[in-house]
Amino acid sequence: MKKIAIAAALAVAASAANAGTYEEPEIEPEIIVEDTTSSANGIVVPIMLLVLVAAAIANN
Repeated sequence: MKKIAIAAALAVAASAANAGTYEEPEIEPEIIVEDTTSSANGIVVPIMLLVLVAAAIANN
């Protein structure tokens, strides 16, 4: 009787361990967002400053 109980316990444990199927994990692609800026944005402030200085000199 002990052998039948042990065999039943092992059968239940083995079936629980193998339940389900193998599913390959899904890996989501990495999304990289880059801000695009124009190179003209870096030149606008110095040009405005130059125009203001020129206007100040012209008024004197």
